[in-house]
Amino acid sequence: MKDNNDMPGHLARRFQQIAVAVFLAEVEDAGFDLTPVQYAALATIKGNPGLDQVTLAGLIAYDRTTITGVVDRLVQKGLAERRASSRDRRARELEITDEGRRTLRKITPAVESAQRIMLRGLTAREGEELMRLLRKAIAAGNELSRAPLRDVQA
Repeated sequence: MKDNNDMPGHLARRFQQIAVAVFLAEVEDAGFDLTPVQYAALATIKGNPGLDQVTLAGLIAYDRTTITGVVDRLVQKGLAERRASSRDRRARELEITDEGRRTLRKITPAVESAQRIMLRGLTAREGEELMRLLRKAIAAGNELSRAPLRDVQA
């Protein structure tokens, strides 16, 4: 049996724990109450006005059944809203609110700081290499995920 520190799954889980803790600490210190998933969802809604929840889930690689709770919290916080779709009366389109735009603008320094802290201990070149390798490994395993990353459907 290998040592846990020789297993990529264990290291990925540990890095995720660190990443979430750092993100939450930086965002809280900046006066915000937003999780990494809520941030990713809000930024994606801003970049894709009018998208539906299923598309949002695919774009941030999040489970389709639990994305509803994420969107619910963004709506409750006044950062996003659901609107009836002009294309399908049964569907709801997501839009960022003015407060959501302000939040993204103000929270960006904290999010950027969190990213730097996550990579501390690495040189700039090592950080770039880690990012390259993470993207490569994630792309190779994307379809194995219960919530694979998806492109926007045209």
